[in-house]
Amino acid sequence: MIAKPDHLFDRDSEWRHLAAFVTREPDRPQLGVVSGRRRQGKTYLLEALTRECDGFYFGATEATETESLALFANALSEYLDAPVPLRFTGWDEAVTYLFSIAASLRGPVVIDEFPYLCKASPALPSILQRELDRGVSRQTPISILLCGSAMSVMGGLLGGSAPLRGRANLELVLRPFEYPLAARFWRVAGSRLAVLLHAIVGGTPAYRRFVNDRSPDGLDDFDDWVLETVLDPGTPLFREARYLLEEEADVRDTALYHSILAAVASGNNTRGGIAGYIGRKAADIGHHLNVLEDSCLIRRDADLFRSGRSRYRIAEPLIVFYEVVMRPRWGLLESGRAGPIWADAAPRFSSQVVGPHFEQMCREFAMLAPSRFFGDLPGDVGAGVVSGGREQIEVDVVVLGPAIPGEPRRVLSLGECKWGEAMGVRHVDRLRRARDLLGGRGYDVRDTVLACYSGIGFDERLQDNSDSIALIGLDTLYEVD
Repeated sequence: MIAKPDHLFDRDSEWRHLAAFVTREPDRPQLGVVSGRRRQGKTYLLEALTRECDGFYFGATEATETESLALFANALSEYLDAPVPLRFTGWDEAVTYLFSIAASLRGPVVIDEFPYLCKASPALPSILQRELDRGVSRQTPISILLCGSAMSVMGGLLGGSAPLRGRANLELVLRPFEYPLAARFWRVAGSRLAVLLHAIVGGTPAYRRFVNDRSPDGLDDFDDWVLETVLDPGTPLFREARYLLEEEADVRDTALYHSILAAVASGNNTRGGIAGYIGRKAADIGHHLNVLEDSCLIRRDADLFRSGRSRYRIAEPLIVFYEVVMRPRWGLLESGRAGPIWADAAPRFSSQVVGPHFEQMCREFAMLAPSRFFGDLPGDVGAGVVSGGREQIEVDVVVLGPAIPGEPRRVLSLGECKWGEAMGVRHVDRLRRARDLLGGRGYDVRDTVLACYSGIGFDERLQDNSDSIALIGLDTLYEVD
């Protein structure tokens, strides 16, 4: 097994899969697909891999087919130390040649930003498929890794009737760091500061480089950090949220997409609510929602208690911060007036950015938490609305046990989250009422743990846990690491 370089932070599981892929000695072609949202470190990881195993790395750019072929030929010539520079008239010739010299390759072939090549040369996946199939019968020993950030393209590369469907030996998705790991990566001390930072930059590793490895030194430094980084027009982070949308291949009318994201960031997270916010009919935005979902910029979370109901949430924290804090005052921010704008945005930042983000972190905690917290490992974690007559109780964190045919679904935990409010008896009473309503609907609630998640603290009367009440503060939230 190839040892992971010391400069790579975490990514142990991803490195293990990639190392196993490239060290395998195949008697036929093998294909791997690596994807993930931009800035997750895919290129950093794959460049390290090719250096360790002397593979061939080609990073595609946005270019015409002719230029891309020339760049590919130059890179391959350099890798092979070819006495005469290679030249290809098309990708058909280039891929055929690559497979013909498979025995001479010292390591895997890595093609990064593959969607750029597909955009200029739509037939490329079919050409690869043909040579992979031929290579099986010819026992061609070649390992190819395709990588890309355009999730709408990469997501369809192996799906449906796509040419490469069923040909991959490895399908790897690089995701943002989970929140406990992100705190370690940014080297922040204190769970409250870690939540505030994560509500802006999430778990995307490249953003630390965007701010020259500058982390807030403490809570007293957080406002200055915001003003010197994400709200400073001279830093790459300032325009990053706009670029995330513009870089997606299927996005055309960016103004409309930003309006949809603004609607979701403002709390309008149903299709009807989004349509009403932007002044369109619900049927008119279905395609746009699908594009954002395929691009992994938003996600649709099912209501765990109401079949067919779901809510949209923005998947990238930086986009929420941009839509709530930056976009309404973009012109003033570009002119360098970040100080008063940030002071004015403080209430919105707390209620519309940190509050919903804290709820999502609590759901992630419930998924990561050891079984001792809720009595068993979860089957599903999410949110849901419990209905009883005219009563509608929204539960922020729902933890269900695994679904077992013929048995009532166990409700392991019902939780409420409050970022800026100390939790008291009335919050627990709402959870008790929701538990009782679910019991009347046939759910198994005999061992349901009522959980209070708070960013502030808890009323002294909640210290008596006789009714299976779990008090989960910020420090507990980070104990799962």
